[in-house]
Amino acid sequence: MNVYNRGLALSNSKGFTLIELLVVIAIIGILSSVVLSSLNSARGKGGNAGIKANLSNIRTQAEILYDNNSTNPSTYVGLCTESTIAKATAAAATITGATVNNIVSTAGASNLVSCHTPGSGVRYAIAAPLRVPENGNLYWCVDSTGFSGLKTPVIPQNQSDCSY
Repeated sequence: MNVYNRGLALSNSKGFTLIELLVVIAIIGILSSVVLSSLNSARGKGGNAGIKANLSNIRTQAEILYDNNSTNPSTYVGLCTESTIAKATAAAATITGATVNNIVSTAGASNLVSCHTPGSGVRYAIAAPLRVPENGNLYWCVDSTGFSGLKTPVIPQNQSDCSY
């Protein structure tokens, strides 16, 4: 005898209810938001690593320039405009969305990668804003004294080291 003929429909459906589907979609949404927030943090830290690497390469190139400067031995004259260093400062600026400031007489700003060789050019300091702050510090600075590290304020006008 057919149960449908008597008006007693038996449910043998093999699917999910609407509530079950909505719960699964909500859980997936919560998990994806957690993953995306972690990904943004990783991107910022990766950008900071790129800035640090570019400035580290600048320090190496600066020492080569210092040793090979035949027109004015033992100085960093022309450091900020030397092609390899200019490319590295531009790369650091691109990572953080900044611009490059190679003018010695101008103080750095939050959106500038600043390269300073004031006076006779016997010293230099280069500072770049980080993509995300680290331990409350907003900049990475390298200089001719061998310092390479985090700094909070912008690089002051005519500063020739990272001791500011």
